[in-house]
Amino acid sequence: MKNAITDSLIITKRQLLQLARVPEVLIFSTIQPVMFVLLFRFVFGGSISTGQPGGYVQLLMPGIFVQTVAFTLAATASGLAEDMKKGLIDRFRSLPIARSALVVGRTLGDSLLNILVLVVMAAAGFAVGWRPTASVLSVFSAFVFLLLFGYALSWTGIYAGLAVKDARTVQNVSFLITFPMTFLSNAFAPTTGMPKALQYVAEWNPVSTMVAACRQLFGLQNQFGATANSFPSQHPLTTSIFYMILIMVIFVPLSVRKYKNSSN
Repeated sequence: MKNAITDSLIITKRQLLQLARVPEVLIFSTIQPVMFVLLFRFVFGGSISTGQPGGYVQLLMPGIFVQTVAFTLAATASGLAEDMKKGLIDRFRSLPIARSALVVGRTLGDSLLNILVLVVMAAAGFAVGWRPTASVLSVFSAFVFLLLFGYALSWTGIYAGLAVKDARTVQNVSFLITFPMTFLSNAFAPTTGMPKALQYVAEWNPVSTMVAACRQLFGLQNQFGATANSFPSQHPLTTSIFYMILIMVIFVPLSVRKYKNSSN
């Protein structure tokens, strides 16, 4: 167990060193979320009425935060698929390291990158008027939850990358998953304008529960329509924790097993 942890940390260090050697990855990882903030804030913000004190940006930022960490799935999947294409698995198989180290180290590395991305996004949000009203501890807890959510989703990316293997294909598959999840949710607009049936789908969406949990921790208001009395709407934090545990219970063993089989 100790060796597996040490090996995973070594792989994490390798991934961070890659960012230093290829700074373009780091630059574009931070530019894209900031572009989303500016686009939604100034292009769509004026046409969406939320009733939120402080305006649309207060509703927007938690949704942008969750969308960004959800996209960790695609980055993890395509990165792992690219490593496999280069024969990295064969090289690591020849080393005396734990079989799970590569996949665990990659998820940790992507989570550490998310810290920087969220800091940059928070600064961009503050610059365009986002102001959380909760305590410092509550705001900090929201960012911890965001990192945990991204980490859980990165395991689905690990499985997708191992299953599909081609980097371009797996990126398309990942976006086919993340885009419906983020846009069929309460991330960018209240679900009250959706057809009633879609409101229930949206509110049980893991992205929606995570956005609602973050808004609650940031001291902001949530708006619910037909689903106002549903369990996710009443208990978004609990529901989000359940989803994160469920995702990891399913995809961690599947991913590790898939990696071991790919190494044989």
